[in-house]
Amino acid sequence: MSLRCNTVKMSDSNGDLSFFNRTPSQWREAPTHPIDYAPKEETVFLSGGLTLLQDRLIEAALNSLGIRFVALPNPDFRAFQTGKAFGNRGQCNPTYFTVGNLVKYLQHLRDEEGIPTEEIVRKYVYITAGGCGPCRFGMYITEYKKALRDAGFEGFRITSFDHEKGIFQGDEIEEQLIDYTPRFFITLVKAVIIGDIINILGYKMRPYEVEKGSTDKALAVCKGIVSQAFLGHTSLLRAMWRCRRILSEVKLNRLQPKPKVMVMGEFWAAMTEGDGNYNLYRFLEEEGAECIPQPIINRLMLSIWEAKQALDKESTLPENNTKRIDFAPAKTRLMIQAAKIAVKTHFTLYAKAIGLHDYSVPDMEALATLAKTYYTLECSGGEGHLEVAHLIESVKHALAHLVISVKPFGCMPSSGVSDGVQSLVTARFPQANFLAIETSGEGAANFYSRVQMALFKAKQSAKEEWESLEKPTHIPDKVHNYLYQPRNDRTGTAAALIASLR
Repeated sequence: MSLRCNTVKMSDSNGDLSFFNRTPSQWREAPTHPIDYAPKEETVFLSGGLTLLQDRLIEAALNSLGIRFVALPNPDFRAFQTGKAFGNRGQCNPTYFTVGNLVKYLQHLRDEEGIPTEEIVRKYVYITAGGCGPCRFGMYITEYKKALRDAGFEGFRITSFDHEKGIFQGDEIEEQLIDYTPRFFITLVKAVIIGDIINILGYKMRPYEVEKGSTDKALAVCKGIVSQAFLGHTSLLRAMWRCRRILSEVKLNRLQPKPKVMVMGEFWAAMTEGDGNYNLYRFLEEEGAECIPQPIINRLMLSIWEAKQALDKESTLPENNTKRIDFAPAKTRLMIQAAKIAVKTHFTLYAKAIGLHDYSVPDMEALATLAKTYYTLECSGGEGHLEVAHLIESVKHALAHLVISVKPFGCMPSSGVSDGVQSLVTARFPQANFLAIETSGEGAANFYSRVQMALFKAKQSAKEEWESLEKPTHIPDKVHNYLYQPRNDRTGTAAALIASLR
């Protein structure tokens, strides 16, 4: 533990045993004193937790709609320690990282920017995901409020999306603070999709860059271009074309046999790019691997697929005796299909503009077909059947030399899949190189050691694949341009490029 993390103190109430022999009391989320919250025009919204790029693009996108939105900094180990100091014991580390990062930011506003606590509570709101989940997910908001109260920010508001309730803002909030119009959601989805596309290209290019750091510099320029397009209400397609020229200037040496590593698992642990998963992606790249992340659009398409499945199941239920014709299911089905088409269309347009040619939006029906033999499709909690489907897909279509499923320690849905169901999958597909691994916020040395052992086998596979190919005497310069993305049955990037020249 670093010296600065040792300065994080436990709250006075933690470790205090004076509650013994007291009359039991009921926990209540509502603040003990009424608070005169700021009107919508003065409210500042805080959020974060997606990739670093997507958080910044969402910040620009929502500010373009007149919403005062601030993306929180990337959660670090100090945020984890802060979350543990003010949170309950035994939570999973995404909870600690998330609420600790929020508390740390509010403390920064109070202690370094001089904003009074009362003003912070009155004007700021945190947006997060909520609802009934397959684990402790449904308790997160209560845990956040408990930690905020103990950190001195009692009454701080939390707004969350819920699949069943729409928007939950707590009983103390009478007005809807954000206008959840179609324009709001379309703008939000555009920011997420563009972030996915740029991130995918970054992971394809960074392992092969000639000058270390040149890809990240180009990506930073692209982030600025797209952000300005959102804020200036100019063409996002034109912005992506400008990014194409920026990325084309990055010099690459793509004829290096590197293992491809697909990273999946619990949503937060597999997506975060920091201490929450021990900087897994950067560690893999430093060890000589090329990463295949799971973009957020996969989770979005899964939600659309689950909505369609629920509607199909509902249509099989016996009808009542009413003679009235109900057009609601048909309308819902049309909206689901329209959402699916819209997401795929926007992704394709932006991907083609920036030069991402070899990636397609996943076919959820095909993935469900792969997984249904091993996993009940009605179990929709967490990532559902996607973990099983992605592993089988990676083997059948030679997508990766190694598949890593990363999740928080004690994550019930993901651990149940990875440690249970996947054992049957790997038994039936013995050629699969699969590693299920947990994070706890600590224990990085053991984490890295296990990843390195699995990566050794992946490196051997990539080397054998490369050495099995006959190299042509002349290699055109186009193979080093990221825009050249051939498709064949080879797994490694270098091997696929050589195979395409025959």
